[in-house]
Amino acid sequence: MSNLLEGKQALILGIANKWSLAYAIAQAFSREGATLVLTYLGEHQKAAIEDLANGLNVAAVLPCDVTKEEELTALTDSLQDRGQPLHSVVHSLAFANREDLANPFVQTKRAGFLLAQEVSAYSLVAVARAVTPLMTAGGSISTLTYLGSVRVVPNYNVMGVAKASLEAAVRYLASDLGPEKVRVNAISAGPVKTASARGIKDFSSVLETVASRAPLRRNTDPAEVADTAVFLASDLGRGVTGNIIYVDAGISIMGL
Repeated sequence: MSNLLEGKQALILGIANKWSLAYAIAQAFSREGATLVLTYLGEHQKAAIEDLANGLNVAAVLPCDVTKEEELTALTDSLQDRGQPLHSVVHSLAFANREDLANPFVQTKRAGFLLAQEVSAYSLVAVARAVTPLMTAGGSISTLTYLGSVRVVPNYNVMGVAKASLEAAVRYLASDLGPEKVRVNAISAGPVKTASARGIKDFSSVLETVASRAPLRRNTDPAEVADTAVFLASDLGRGVTGNIIYVDAGISIMGL
């Protein structure tokens, strides 16, 4: 590719480690010439994110706990202080209690349900509200979802419901922000070995099933997800908003 994001500033939330889809996206954005701002959750994660920023075109590493309004406000202020418009945002945030993933969905406790919704779905709304005033030239907001939002995936449970809420939020945000020339989309990635995926019981069997059943007869490469995020953030994606784009080796089209 050839500097598809040159001259653009991108905010990426949700890098956990080098296996994160968000990290693959950061690598692809940097490759395409974007200037990056990364966030971290708590001081314990700061050093790890700074290490991952080495070798990337990262201009700032900022704290942000999306469950705290004061940290979202501080993020907005820090981005304003940079004096540059924001062109792209990647939201790669999700969380649920391990027991709410392992237990049958009907056993989900109220607190666990609300926590999954807040971190995995509402946070997109909160982030969009915080950053869109900085997207003065329009731009792109992308989030990450999964097939469990529309189909029952064993042991995905409360997270599947949260992802369904996230996808609905994408559509409503796309409608609200379209007049500001801000596009909002989600990438539905196939199962990938990430830190969060390890919290799903019997995840290895999901990978095996996908590799044997998907039309491409393999699992998803994080680089494929990252390149789709580049497309959405670039001018090539200028007519795409409110969509769920599947990057999953085709498993989403299969029945039994």
